Amino acid sequence: MAEEDLPRAGTGASGRRAARRGSGGPRRHRSAEGHPAGARRAFRRHALASDVLAPVRRHRWVVAGVALLACLTALVSYVATRPEPQAAPPPGGAPAGAGRPSGYPAIEANRTGTDPASPGLRPRQRPPSPSPSPSVTTRTPAEPPLLTVTRADIPAEVDLTAVGTRDWMHWGLDGGDSTDRKRGGSGEIVDQGGSGARRGWDGNQELFSWRDGTSERAVDRTANGVYTCGAGTGFALAVSADGELRTVRLYAGLWMARGRLEARLSVGGPTTTLRMEDPHTSRSAEFTLRFRAPKGARLLVTWTAEEVFTPDCGNVGLQAVALR
Repeated sequence: MAEEDLPRAGTGASGRRAARRGSGGPRRHRSAEGHPAGARRAFRRHALASDVLAPVRRHRWVVAGVALLACLTALVSYVATRPEPQAAPPPGGAPAGAGRPSGYPAIEANRTGTDPASPGLRPRQRPPSPSPSPSVTTRTPAEPPLLTVTRADIPAEVDLTAVGTRDWMHWGLDGGDSTDRKRGGSGEIVDQGGSGARRGWDGNQELFSWRDGTSERAVDRTANGVYTCGAGTGFALAVSADGELRTVRLYAGLWMARGRLEARLSVGGPTTTLRMEDPHTSRSAEFTLRFRAPKGARLLVTWTAEEVFTPDCGNVGLQAVALR
């Protein structure tokens, strides 16, 4: 038998294994296809690797999701807080929306004004208010001085409290030197005297009363008065002015004489003269003087016997004067 046939001659399992082990050829990978036990071991190794890697994969997905959520949140915050683009300001003017307080919604529903917006203006804009015209103080010109004098009969009874609402005076209640005047009056009537001695008289036809006097508080229907004898004698009075139109009523008379009433303003102007006479008996009159003069000026009045018609005390007399 040839040498190369010796291995084959020793047939048997051990011989074949020995031949294979003794051969120098490479060992082949044994596949698990034909071995159920090997397949199970391979499956277990694959399942074990999957169980080990699954938490790692889940952790990676969680981290990726959190990062994505953070990015979305940052993007939303940036978009919400990003300032609105400002429109370019018109030439020579302020940018649109200038002057609007920050933090208030720029909606027309929040307007407090009830007037509609003018055409061509943006919401919440109004046309500029016109500048107020400078106030011009116009001084009312002072009324010019005024003086008028009229004459009428004296009423049978005169209430000095009623006609002399500002001031009044009465002469002769208790003799030639007796004077009564309004309590709390303005004091604008001033007795400036005159010429000739004054005498009391209680036979006048007109009766005078008052309820607010000094020194007699109330007097009812007195006929007393005063008079001066002879030509050139008489009375002088003054009434203060305050710029307003005032009315003076002078109650005077005469006996067998011609009396002359003169009235003028201390600020100048013409003198007004009225005359009254009776050569046979007595006569009386109510002289009404309306005047206006600046404050500080005065109305000046004289009542004088211009001529007498008897040597037995022809005279002019005075009873009262009232101011309102």
